[in-house]
Amino acid sequence: MKKNMKTFSIFNVPILWFGIFAFIALYAMYTENLPAGMIGALLIIMVLGELLGWIGDHTPIIRTFLGGGAIVAIFGSAYMVYSGLMPETTSTLIDDFMRGGDFLNFYIAALITGSILGMESKILVKAGVRYALPLLASVTGAVVLAGLVGMLIGFDVRDAVLVIAMPIMGGGMGAGAVPMSQVYSEMLGNEPGYYLSILVPALALGNVFAIILASLLNMIGNKFPSLTGNGQLIRGFHYEKKEAPEYSLAKMGVGVLAAVSFYMLGNILGDFIPLHPYAIMIILVAGLKVADVMPEIIVEGASQWYEFVARNWTNALLVGIGVAYTDLEAVLNALSIEYVLIVLAVVVGAIIGSGFVGKLMGFYPIEAAITAGLCMANMGGTGDVAVLSAARRMELMPFAQISSRLGGALILLLASVFIPFFI
Repeated sequence: MKKNMKTFSIFNVPILWFGIFAFIALYAMYTENLPAGMIGALLIIMVLGELLGWIGDHTPIIRTFLGGGAIVAIFGSAYMVYSGLMPETTSTLIDDFMRGGDFLNFYIAALITGSILGMESKILVKAGVRYALPLLASVTGAVVLAGLVGMLIGFDVRDAVLVIAMPIMGGGMGAGAVPMSQVYSEMLGNEPGYYLSILVPALALGNVFAIILASLLNMIGNKFPSLTGNGQLIRGFHYEKKEAPEYSLAKMGVGVLAAVSFYMLGNILGDFIPLHPYAIMIILVAGLKVADVMPEIIVEGASQWYEFVARNWTNALLVGIGVAYTDLEAVLNALSIEYVLIVLAVVVGAIIGSGFVGKLMGFYPIEAAITAGLCMANMGGTGDVAVLSAARRMELMPFAQISSRLGGALILLLASVFIPFFI
């Protein structure tokens, strides 16, 4: 019995000690003693993230069909805010940490830098030049299927395309729904806030389906191995994997420096280049990787720091996403049968279009559907983390970010082109 207690753990911590840490965090939360800033926020989101993640990963139906720990961490924490189970002081603290403290960008910067520098240069070259077509196919599939389902169930086709399909495929809130509301306002009239209140439920519900379907695609890949590269995008491209690295704290420090430096450079150049800083960052890091000019210590350091962040802070980040970015009330208010069916059609259409064309372009259909499909249909950077976590393919983050950021810009352009046809 003593041996079983030692082996039963959460977050690699023996259950007794995890329980002690959880008690400290929850007691501080409910007595409103969590300190402001990083310490209080990181403590509570790590404890809640690992606890909710463990529950999701060990609950049969949720684990198998609904995304497991990823979806429970997001929507469990969102429910705590919605129901009042989480004190307002705590939700404000987490919100400030995620937004003002920039924890989300800190996390994604590590994933982009480390995952790109840790990839083989040949993969970047082979994938990059062909990735645009699955993106376009994803949008086409989403719009066409949404329009068809809308016609079949008597839903206005204009609303199906402009109000539901476009925002879902639009790269999240900041890069998609907010600027899209401005475009709609200028071309259709009404205040931007009016359109934003309509677009947000579609975005939130589409994100839910993207997470769920990511988990299902993972299951399909496990059942039909020929459809997946298990995290590798390009079909038939095999390379000799490097031996497991010897992890170094010094190298991880270099990785932190590289990640935040490239993120900062992306933001600086974003003032002059009309692209999202993430997109600029991806192009810069990928270009340096392909050119093979980065010292090995930076490459290894960034890769090791990425693995540390992905392994230890993903569930914590998902709780932050649930608290700061997920409006559960907006999701619940959108739950009419017709609305849900069209949202589902958008996400399924994105999967079909990207998976089919991706296969024609030499990609594995599962990976193409996840990156060019679901990562276009989720809530941008926050959705990318949740979708890839549910799909168990965090190493696809660079391609997910291409979909969310460059794809989001594409949707804004297409929305401005489509609107005149529906006036």
